[in-house]
Amino acid sequence: MNYSYWEIKSWFTDIDYTIVGSGIVGLNCALQLKSRFPMAKILVLEKGMLPQGASTKNAGFACFGSLSEIMDDLKTHSEDEVFQLVKKRIDGLKLLRETLGDANINYQQNGGYELFSKTDDLFEQCQSQNEAINQLLKPLFNHKVFSFQPNTFGFKHCYDRLSFNQFEGQIDTGMMMMSLTQLVQNAGIKILNNVAVEHFSEDSNSVKIKTNQLEFSTSKLLIATNGFASRLNISEVKPARAQVLITKPIKDLHIKGTFHLDQGYYYFRNIDNRILFGGGRNLDIQGEETTDFDLTDLIQNTLEELLQSTILPTTPFEIEQRWSGIMGVGHQKKPIVKQLSSNVYCGVRLGGMGVAIGSLIGKELADLL
Repeated sequence: MNYSYWEIKSWFTDIDYTIVGSGIVGLNCALQLKSRFPMAKILVLEKGMLPQGASTKNAGFACFGSLSEIMDDLKTHSEDEVFQLVKKRIDGLKLLRETLGDANINYQQNGGYELFSKTDDLFEQCQSQNEAINQLLKPLFNHKVFSFQPNTFGFKHCYDRLSFNQFEGQIDTGMMMMSLTQLVQNAGIKILNNVAVEHFSEDSNSVKIKTNQLEFSTSKLLIATNGFASRLNISEVKPARAQVLITKPIKDLHIKGTFHLDQGYYYFRNIDNRILFGGGRNLDIQGEETTDFDLTDLIQNTLEELLQSTILPTTPFEIEQRWSGIMGVGHQKKPIVKQLSSNVYCGVRLGGMGVAIGSLIGKELADLL
């Protein structure tokens, strides 16, 4: 297609900042830049009709990490690194709530629970480490974070006691992204959808961007594509597909809160009298290291079987929808927020914690300039 003089002049000329990715990170970055540079011309490019990746496809957990996840993190990170990871999640959620308001994201603090299978010794390990982890996190919460409570939900094939975190909450992911998009548009920031960045090159004063639609130049390029970062030569980030299903409404559903199972590889919650259930990536780590949005029988069948045998063992249910999202992970959980070259920057590798830290990573990305 040949674009008109007016289109080129209005949308693609004298661009100060171009952000790739209209998810949580990209839009928060745009807002921060507009706040700091009110006269700047800011353009957000999104390759999908809606934000692709995980921002509109996640489970809506406003979480900091389950007890077993934090235990597992301590095997590969120092205590201070884990402390800083949790702090970043707390600060990120605070910023998200301040930016959009609890009503606009339907924030509910119903607490978070962790189930423990009877087929391994994770329950005993968590019990033995519970006090030490509470002590580690106490300066952040000024309270004991994790405690053990009876299983009052009727879950089967798991221990009778659940780990409970009173500080964990949940949001409506769709409401969050619609509110964030509206805020960005109201600030005079342009968002263009179905525009995929294929390549970019840099000179001393600008970056030339080649997309599937056209080529143009920008003063600064900021990459916020997370799970798709490797497509723009950010090799430290690997894609990680997360598969999800949701039931039809269930009458008198008694489950309320966010729930973790198997070190966070499985997770479920209530929403609109339904159960949203995702995970199972650990069944095929290599196979799920993909940017394809396909579903697999292995994981979908396992999710449905666990839903029937463990989560809703006495409650009839039907599956209404299934989908997947793409996260960005790596050998470390610390996000990558850095300058890549003179005029190119990135904020990626959110490690499955986009809801918690996305707002903060967007701000940190903008603050690099």
